[in-house]
Amino acid sequence: MKNMSALPPTMNAFVIQASETPKENPLDNGKLITDVPIPTIPNPSYVLIKILRAGICNTDLEILQGYMGFAGVLGHEFVGRVVALHDDATEDAKEQWMGKRVCGDINLGCCNNTNEDGSSIVCGVCPDSLGYNQCHPNMSRNHCPNRTVLGILNQDGTFCEYMLLPIINLHVVPENIPDDIAVFSEPLAAACRVVEQGLVRFRYGNTDAASAASSRGGDKVAILGDGKLGLCVAEILGREYLRCCRGISESGRKLPPAPVLFGKHPHKLDLVKDSGVKTQLVSSCYNDEKQEQIKAEHMNQYDVVIDATGNPNGLTLSMNLCRPMGTLVLKSTCASGVKGFHSAPIVIDELMVVGSRCGPINVALDLLEKNSTDASENDGIPPLRMEKYVTKTFPLSQVREALEFAALKSTMKVQLVMAE
Repeated sequence: MKNMSALPPTMNAFVIQASETPKENPLDNGKLITDVPIPTIPNPSYVLIKILRAGICNTDLEILQGYMGFAGVLGHEFVGRVVALHDDATEDAKEQWMGKRVCGDINLGCCNNTNEDGSSIVCGVCPDSLGYNQCHPNMSRNHCPNRTVLGILNQDGTFCEYMLLPIINLHVVPENIPDDIAVFSEPLAAACRVVEQGLVRFRYGNTDAASAASSRGGDKVAILGDGKLGLCVAEILGREYLRCCRGISESGRKLPPAPVLFGKHPHKLDLVKDSGVKTQLVSSCYNDEKQEQIKAEHMNQYDVVIDATGNPNGLTLSMNLCRPMGTLVLKSTCASGVKGFHSAPIVIDELMVVGSRCGPINVALDLLEKNSTDASENDGIPPLRMEKYVTKTFPLSQVREALEFAALKSTMKVQLVMAE
Protein backbone atom coordinates (compact mmCIF):
# COMPACT_ATOMS: atom_id res chain seq x y z
CA MET A 1 0.00 0.00 0.00
CA LYS A 2 1.18 3.49 -0.81
CA ASN A 3 3.51 4.83 1.89
CA MET A 4 2.64 2.02 4.33
CA SER A 5 6.33 1.12 4.58
CA ALA A 6 7.00 4.48 6.21
CA LEU A 7 4.52 3.79 9.02
CA PRO A 8 5.27 2.04 12.31
CA PRO A 9 3.98 -1.55 12.57
CA THR A 10 1.88 -0.92 15.68
CA MET A 11 -0.07 1.90 17.30
CA ASN A 12 -1.76 3.00 20.50
CA ALA A 13 -5.52 2.42 20.73
CA PHE A 14 -8.23 2.45 23.41
CA VAL A 15 -9.94 -0.91 23.03
CA ILE A 16 -13.13 -2.24 24.61
CA GLN A 17 -12.66 -5.93 25.34
CA ALA A 18 -15.47 -8.40 24.67
CA SER A 19 -16.85 -9.66 27.97
CA GLU A 20 -20.01 -11.36 29.16
CA THR A 21 -19.59 -9.73 32.56
CA PRO A 22 -19.20 -5.93 32.42
CA LYS A 23 -16.93 -4.39 35.04
CA GLU A 24 -18.41 -2.46 37.97
CA ASN A 25 -16.57 0.67 36.82
CA PRO A 26 -17.50 1.16 33.12
CA LEU A 27 -14.04 2.59 32.36
CA ASP A 28 -12.57 -0.82 33.23
CA ASN A 29 -14.36 -2.29 30.21
CA GLY A 30 -11.73 -0.71 27.98
CA LYS A 31 -8.00 -0.08 28.17
CA LEU A 32 -5.19 1.60 26.26
CA ILE A 33 -3.17 -0.95 24.32
CA THR A 34 0.21 0.18 23.00
CA ASP A 35 0.94 -2.54 20.42
CA VAL A 36 -2.18 -2.79 18.28
CA PRO A 37 -1.24 -3.65 14.65
CA ILE A 38 -1.87 -0.82 12.21
CA PRO A 39 -4.85 -1.84 10.05
CA THR A 40 -4.22 -3.23 6.58
CA ILE A 41 -6.15 -1.59 3.76
CA PRO A 42 -8.48 -4.36 2.52
CA ASN A 43 -9.30 -3.11 -0.99
CA PRO A 44 -9.09 0.01 -3.20
CA SER A 45 -12.31 1.47 -1.78
CA TYR A 46 -10.62 2.12 1.60
CA VAL A 47 -7.91 4.50 2.82
CA LEU A 48 -5.77 4.61 5.94
CA ILE A 49 -6.23 7.75 8.03
CA LYS A 50 -3.87 9.14 10.65
CA ILE A 51 -6.11 10.50 13.41
CA LEU A 52 -5.28 14.08 14.41
CA ARG A 53 -8.04 14.66 16.97
CA ALA A 54 -11.04 12.73 18.26
CA GLY A 55 -14.03 13.93 20.27
CA ILE A 56 -15.57 12.12 23.22
CA CYS A 57 -19.33 11.80 22.90
CA ASN A 58 -22.02 10.71 25.37
CA THR A 59 -22.55 7.68 23.12
CA ASP A 60 -18.96 6.63 23.88
CA LEU A 61 -19.75 6.73 27.59
CA GLU A 62 -22.93 4.70 26.98
CA ILE A 63 -20.96 2.11 25.02
CA LEU A 64 -18.57 1.69 27.95
CA GLN A 65 -21.67 0.82 29.99
CA GLY A 66 -22.64 -1.91 27.55
CA TYR A 67 -24.74 -0.08 24.94
CA MET A 68 -24.69 -1.96 21.60
CA GLY A 69 -22.49 -4.71 23.07
CA PHE A 70 -19.54 -3.21 21.20
CA ALA A 71 -16.01 -4.62 21.29
CA GLY A 72 -13.14 -2.87 19.54
CA VAL A 73 -11.60 0.60 19.27
CA LEU A 74 -13.98 3.20 20.72
CA GLY A 75 -14.85 6.61 19.20
CA HIS A 76 -16.56 8.09 16.12
CA GLU A 77 -15.89 11.87 16.08
CA PHE A 78 -12.60 12.75 14.38
CA VAL A 79 -10.49 14.73 12.00
CA GLY A 80 -7.54 13.03 10.35
CA ARG A 81 -5.25 12.92 7.36
CA VAL A 82 -5.16 10.28 4.62
CA VAL A 83 -1.71 8.66 4.73
CA ALA A 84 -2.08 5.57 2.56
CA LEU A 85 -4.23 4.01 -0.18
CA HIS A 86 -4.43 0.48 -1.53
CA ASP A 87 -1.85 -0.57 -4.14
CA ASP A 88 -4.65 -1.03 -6.66
CA ALA A 89 -6.21 2.39 -6.06
CA THR A 90 -6.51 4.48 -9.22
CA GLU A 91 -4.14 7.34 -9.87
CA ASP A 92 -7.12 9.69 -9.72
CA ALA A 93 -8.02 8.39 -6.25
CA LYS A 94 -4.43 8.79 -5.06
CA GLU A 95 -4.26 12.34 -6.39
CA GLN A 96 -7.66 13.23 -4.92
CA TRP A 97 -7.18 11.82 -1.42
CA MET A 98 -3.52 11.32 -0.51
CA GLY A 99 -2.53 13.80 2.19
CA LYS A 100 -5.99 15.34 2.46
CA ARG A 101 -7.38 16.34 5.85
CA VAL A 102 -10.76 14.63 6.25
CA CYS A 103 -13.79 13.94 8.40
CA GLY A 104 -16.16 11.11 7.63
CA ASP A 105 -19.61 9.56 7.78
CA ILE A 106 -19.66 6.98 10.56
CA ASN A 107 -21.92 4.40 8.87
CA LEU A 108 -20.17 1.94 6.55
CA GLY A 109 -22.56 0.44 4.01
CA CYS A 110 -22.19 -3.05 2.66
CA CYS A 111 -21.28 -1.67 -0.78
CA ASN A 112 -17.70 -1.50 0.53
CA ASN A 113 -17.62 -5.19 1.45
CA THR A 114 -17.51 -8.52 -0.38
CA ASN A 115 -18.55 -12.09 0.33
CA GLU A 116 -15.95 -14.79 0.96
CA ASP A 117 -16.06 -15.72 -2.74
CA GLY A 118 -15.23 -12.13 -3.70
CA SER A 119 -18.69 -11.24 -4.95
CA SER A 120 -20.25 -7.93 -3.95
CA ILE A 121 -22.72 -7.71 -1.10
CA VAL A 122 -25.90 -6.03 -2.29
CA CYS A 123 -28.55 -5.12 0.27
CA GLY A 124 -31.05 -3.31 -1.92
CA VAL A 125 -30.50 0.01 -0.14
CA CYS A 126 -26.88 0.93 -0.86
CA PRO A 127 -27.09 0.83 -4.70
CA ASP A 128 -29.80 3.50 -4.58
CA SER A 129 -28.85 6.59 -2.59
CA LEU A 130 -32.52 7.54 -2.28
CA GLY A 131 -34.01 4.07 -1.72
CA TYR A 132 -37.66 3.18 -1.21
CA ASN A 133 -38.66 4.54 -4.62
CA GLN A 134 -36.90 7.86 -3.89
CA CYS A 135 -39.26 8.67 -1.02
CA HIS A 136 -36.69 8.55 1.78
CA PRO A 137 -33.47 10.52 1.14
CA ASN A 138 -30.16 9.20 2.45
CA MET A 139 -31.36 5.67 3.12
CA SER A 140 -27.98 4.31 2.09
CA ARG A 141 -26.04 6.69 4.35
CA ASN A 142 -27.94 5.76 7.51
CA HIS A 143 -29.83 2.53 6.93
CA CYS A 144 -27.89 -0.14 5.09
CA PRO A 145 -29.13 -3.30 6.89
CA ASN A 146 -25.62 -4.77 6.79
CA ARG A 147 -23.84 -1.61 7.93
CA THR A 148 -21.10 -1.32 10.47
CA VAL A 149 -20.76 1.87 12.50
CA LEU A 150 -17.50 3.52 13.45
CA GLY A 151 -16.67 2.76 17.07
CA ILE A 152 -20.25 1.62 17.73
CA LEU A 153 -21.07 -1.52 15.73
CA ASN A 154 -18.50 -4.02 14.43
CA GLN A 155 -16.09 -1.34 13.21
CA ASP A 156 -12.98 -0.03 14.97
CA GLY A 157 -13.27 3.66 15.77
CA THR A 158 -11.23 6.79 16.32
CA PHE A 159 -9.53 6.53 19.73
CA CYS A 160 -6.33 5.36 18.07
CA GLU A 161 -3.51 6.63 15.89
CA TYR A 162 -4.59 5.08 12.56
CA MET A 163 -7.97 4.04 11.21
CA LEU A 164 -9.60 2.66 8.06
CA LEU A 165 -12.53 4.30 6.31
CA PRO A 166 -14.06 3.90 2.84
CA ILE A 167 -13.40 6.67 0.33
CA ILE A 168 -17.15 7.09 -0.16
CA ASN A 169 -17.42 8.17 3.51
CA LEU A 170 -14.78 10.90 3.31
CA HIS A 171 -15.29 14.67 3.34
CA VAL A 172 -12.37 17.04 2.77
CA VAL A 173 -12.02 19.60 5.55
CA PRO A 174 -11.67 23.20 4.25
CA GLU A 175 -8.31 24.78 5.05
CA ASN A 176 -9.78 27.54 7.23
CA ILE A 177 -11.33 25.06 9.68
CA PRO A 178 -8.81 24.13 12.43
CA ASP A 179 -8.64 20.59 13.78
CA ASP A 180 -10.40 21.33 17.06
CA ILE A 181 -13.39 22.76 15.17
CA ALA A 182 -13.46 20.09 12.44
CA VAL A 183 -14.09 17.42 15.10
CA PHE A 184 -17.53 18.97 15.60
CA SER A 185 -18.61 18.06 12.06
CA GLU A 186 -20.21 14.78 13.17
CA PRO A 187 -22.31 16.05 16.14
CA LEU A 188 -23.32 19.13 14.14
CA ALA A 189 -24.33 16.88 11.26
CA ALA A 190 -26.53 14.92 13.66
CA ALA A 191 -28.20 18.21 14.59
CA CYS A 192 -28.58 19.13 10.90
CA ARG A 193 -30.41 15.84 10.38
CA VAL A 194 -33.53 17.31 12.04
CA VAL A 195 -33.65 19.95 9.29
CA GLU A 196 -32.77 17.42 6.60
CA GLN A 197 -35.69 15.22 7.69
CA GLY A 198 -38.08 18.15 7.34
CA LEU A 199 -39.35 17.71 10.89
CA VAL A 200 -39.55 21.43 11.71
CA ARG A 201 -41.38 24.06 9.68
CA PHE A 202 -40.71 27.58 10.89
CA ARG A 203 -42.61 28.88 7.90
CA TYR A 204 -45.98 27.48 6.87
CA GLY A 205 -46.92 27.59 3.20
CA ASN A 206 -49.72 29.82 1.97
CA THR A 207 -51.89 26.81 1.21
CA ASP A 208 -50.88 24.82 4.28
CA ALA A 209 -53.86 23.77 6.37
CA ALA A 210 -51.82 24.39 9.49
CA SER A 211 -51.30 28.00 8.43
CA ALA A 212 -55.03 28.61 8.38
CA ALA A 213 -55.46 26.88 11.73
CA SER A 214 -52.63 28.72 13.47
CA SER A 215 -51.88 32.37 14.01
CA ARG A 216 -48.23 31.57 14.75
CA GLY A 217 -47.11 31.25 11.14
CA GLY A 218 -44.77 28.32 11.90
CA ASP A 219 -44.03 25.47 14.29
CA LYS A 220 -43.58 26.12 17.98
CA VAL A 221 -40.49 24.08 18.89
CA ALA A 222 -39.03 22.87 22.18
CA ILE A 223 -35.56 21.35 22.55
CA LEU A 224 -34.91 19.41 25.75
CA GLY A 225 -31.38 18.99 27.08
CA ASP A 226 -28.43 21.37 27.42
CA GLY A 227 -25.78 18.71 26.93
CA LYS A 228 -23.48 18.63 23.92
CA LEU A 229 -26.05 17.31 21.45
CA GLY A 230 -28.89 19.49 22.71
CA LEU A 231 -26.72 22.59 22.34
CA CYS A 232 -25.72 21.55 18.81
CA VAL A 233 -29.41 21.13 17.92
CA ALA A 234 -30.08 24.60 19.36
CA GLU A 235 -27.22 26.11 17.35
CA ILE A 236 -28.57 24.63 14.12
CA LEU A 237 -32.30 25.18 14.64
CA GLY A 238 -31.72 28.70 15.96
CA ARG A 239 -29.95 29.63 12.73
CA GLU A 240 -32.57 27.87 10.65
CA TYR A 241 -35.20 29.92 12.47
CA LEU A 242 -33.33 33.18 11.77
CA ARG A 243 -32.96 32.22 8.12
CA CYS A 244 -36.69 31.51 7.78
CA CYS A 245 -37.61 34.69 9.68
CA ARG A 246 -35.60 36.77 7.24
CA GLY A 247 -37.76 35.51 4.39
CA ILE A 248 -40.99 35.92 6.39
CA SER A 249 -40.24 39.49 7.46
CA GLU A 250 -39.61 40.42 3.85
CA SER A 251 -43.05 39.08 2.93
CA GLY A 252 -44.77 40.95 5.75
CA ARG A 253 -46.21 37.78 7.28
CA LYS A 254 -46.35 37.02 11.00
CA LEU A 255 -43.12 35.68 12.50
CA PRO A 256 -43.28 32.28 14.20
CA PRO A 257 -42.15 31.86 17.82
CA ALA A 258 -38.45 31.23 18.36
CA PRO A 259 -37.48 27.68 19.34
CA VAL A 260 -36.96 27.21 23.09
CA LEU A 261 -34.08 25.26 24.62
CA PHE A 262 -34.87 23.86 28.07
CA GLY A 263 -31.92 22.91 30.26
CA LYS A 264 -30.71 22.64 33.84
CA HIS A 265 -27.57 24.76 33.71
CA PRO A 266 -27.65 28.55 33.17
CA HIS A 267 -24.00 28.68 32.11
CA LYS A 268 -24.68 26.13 29.35
CA LEU A 269 -27.83 27.87 28.18
CA ASP A 270 -25.82 31.10 27.89
CA LEU A 271 -23.68 29.42 25.22
CA VAL A 272 -26.52 29.62 22.67
CA LYS A 273 -27.94 33.03 23.61
CA ASP A 274 -26.94 34.49 20.23
CA SER A 275 -27.98 31.52 18.08
CA GLY A 276 -31.64 32.41 17.52
CA VAL A 277 -33.19 30.28 20.28
CA LYS A 278 -34.75 31.33 23.55
CA THR A 279 -33.61 29.53 26.68
CA GLN A 280 -35.38 28.51 29.88
CA LEU A 281 -34.56 26.37 32.88
CA VAL A 282 -36.44 23.10 32.66
CA SER A 283 -37.73 23.72 36.19
CA SER A 284 -39.84 26.56 34.75
CA CYS A 285 -42.05 23.93 33.10
CA TYR A 286 -43.38 22.79 36.47
CA ASN A 287 -45.70 24.15 39.13
CA ASP A 288 -44.07 22.23 41.98
CA GLU A 289 -40.59 21.55 43.34
CA LYS A 290 -41.00 17.79 42.82
CA GLN A 291 -41.51 18.51 39.11
CA GLU A 292 -44.67 16.44 38.85
CA GLN A 293 -47.19 19.06 37.67
CA ILE A 294 -46.51 20.80 34.36
CA LYS A 295 -47.63 24.40 33.94
CA ALA A 296 -50.57 25.01 31.61
CA GLU A 297 -48.47 27.37 29.50
CA HIS A 298 -46.22 24.42 28.57
CA MET A 299 -48.53 21.39 28.74
CA ASN A 300 -49.28 20.16 25.19
CA GLN A 301 -48.20 23.51 23.75
CA TYR A 302 -45.42 22.58 21.30
CA ASP A 303 -45.82 21.37 17.72
CA VAL A 304 -42.39 19.72 17.72
CA VAL A 305 -40.42 18.54 20.77
CA ILE A 306 -36.84 17.34 20.35
CA ASP A 307 -35.53 15.15 23.16
CA ALA A 308 -31.75 15.42 23.44
CA THR A 309 -31.53 14.94 27.19
CA GLY A 310 -29.53 11.71 27.11
CA ASN A 311 -31.80 10.80 30.00
CA PRO A 312 -34.53 8.18 29.48
CA ASN A 313 -36.81 10.09 31.85
CA GLY A 314 -36.67 13.10 29.55
CA LEU A 315 -39.04 11.25 27.26
CA THR A 316 -41.91 11.66 29.74
CA LEU A 317 -41.54 15.44 29.82
CA SER A 318 -41.21 15.51 26.04
CA MET A 319 -44.52 13.70 25.61
CA ASN A 320 -46.25 16.12 27.97
CA LEU A 321 -44.94 19.21 26.17
CA CYS A 322 -45.97 17.94 22.75
CA ARG A 323 -49.43 18.90 21.50
CA PRO A 324 -51.90 16.24 20.31
CA MET A 325 -50.87 15.01 16.83
CA GLY A 326 -47.54 16.81 17.28
CA THR A 327 -44.08 15.46 16.49
CA LEU A 328 -41.72 14.00 19.09
CA VAL A 329 -38.14 13.73 17.82
CA LEU A 330 -35.77 11.39 19.66
CA LYS A 331 -32.06 12.25 19.45
CA SER A 332 -30.92 10.37 22.57
CA THR A 333 -29.54 6.86 22.82
CA CYS A 334 -29.39 5.40 26.32
CA ALA A 335 -27.94 2.19 27.66
CA SER A 336 -30.58 2.06 30.39
CA GLY A 337 -34.31 1.67 29.87
CA VAL A 338 -37.07 4.01 30.94
CA LYS A 339 -38.29 2.99 34.37
CA GLY A 340 -42.05 3.28 34.66
CA PHE A 341 -42.46 4.38 31.03
CA HIS A 342 -46.05 4.45 29.79
CA SER A 343 -46.85 4.73 26.08
CA ALA A 344 -50.49 5.76 26.64
CA PRO A 345 -49.84 9.50 25.99
CA ILE A 346 -48.31 8.64 22.61
CA VAL A 347 -51.40 6.65 21.61
CA ILE A 348 -54.02 8.92 23.17
CA ASP A 349 -52.49 12.13 21.78
CA GLU A 350 -51.62 10.42 18.49
CA LEU A 351 -48.05 11.68 18.59
CA MET A 352 -45.73 11.08 15.66
CA VAL A 353 -42.51 9.72 17.19
CA VAL A 354 -39.47 10.05 14.91
CA GLY A 355 -35.93 8.88 15.48
CA SER A 356 -33.21 11.19 14.21
CA ARG A 357 -29.67 9.98 13.85
CA CYS A 358 -26.69 10.77 11.61
CA GLY A 359 -26.78 13.77 9.34
CA PRO A 360 -24.98 15.46 6.44
CA ILE A 361 -21.29 16.01 7.23
CA ASN A 362 -20.92 18.21 4.15
CA VAL A 363 -23.59 20.61 5.41
CA ALA A 364 -21.92 20.79 8.83
CA LEU A 365 -18.56 21.55 7.22
CA ASP A 366 -20.16 24.29 5.10
CA LEU A 367 -21.53 25.91 8.27
CA LEU A 368 -18.17 25.64 10.02
CA GLU A 369 -16.38 27.11 7.02
CA LYS A 370 -18.46 30.27 7.46
CA ASN A 371 -17.05 30.51 10.98
CA SER A 372 -14.47 33.00 9.73
CA THR A 373 -17.13 35.48 8.57
CA ASP A 374 -19.24 37.76 10.70
CA ALA A 375 -23.03 38.01 10.63
CA SER A 376 -23.05 40.95 8.22
CA GLU A 377 -21.24 38.80 5.63
CA ASN A 378 -23.58 35.85 6.17
CA ASP A 379 -27.01 37.38 5.59
CA GLY A 380 -27.29 38.32 9.24
CA ILE A 381 -26.92 34.71 10.46
CA PRO A 382 -24.33 34.53 13.28
CA PRO A 383 -21.31 32.30 12.58
CA LEU A 384 -20.84 29.10 14.56
CA ARG A 385 -18.20 29.54 17.28
CA MET A 386 -17.70 25.92 18.34
CA GLU A 387 -14.39 26.55 20.13
CA LYS A 388 -16.40 27.70 23.16
CA TYR A 389 -17.51 24.10 23.71
CA VAL A 390 -14.02 22.59 24.08
CA THR A 391 -13.51 22.24 27.83
CA LYS A 392 -10.23 20.36 27.81
CA THR A 393 -7.90 18.29 25.62
CA PHE A 394 -5.88 15.21 26.54
CA PRO A 395 -3.24 13.16 24.75
CA LEU A 396 -4.28 9.63 23.79
CA SER A 397 -1.96 8.30 26.51
CA GLN A 398 -4.38 9.86 29.05
CA VAL A 399 -7.56 8.54 27.47
CA ARG A 400 -8.87 7.10 30.74
CA GLU A 401 -8.52 10.48 32.46
CA ALA A 402 -10.19 12.10 29.46
CA LEU A 403 -13.18 9.75 29.70
CA GLU A 404 -13.50 10.40 33.43
CA PHE A 405 -13.43 14.15 32.79
CA ALA A 406 -15.96 13.85 29.95
CA ALA A 407 -18.41 12.11 32.31
CA LEU A 408 -18.54 15.11 34.65
CA LYS A 409 -21.77 17.11 34.38
CA SER A 410 -19.82 20.37 34.23
CA THR A 411 -17.86 19.22 31.18
CA MET A 412 -18.80 20.18 27.63
CA LYS A 413 -16.55 18.67 24.97
CA VAL A 414 -13.34 16.74 25.61
CA GLN A 415 -10.98 16.03 22.72
CA LEU A 416 -8.13 13.58 22.39
CA VAL A 417 -5.09 14.94 20.57
CA MET A 418 -3.14 12.30 18.67
CA ALA A 419 -1.11 14.59 16.43
CA GLU A 420 -0.96 18.29 15.55
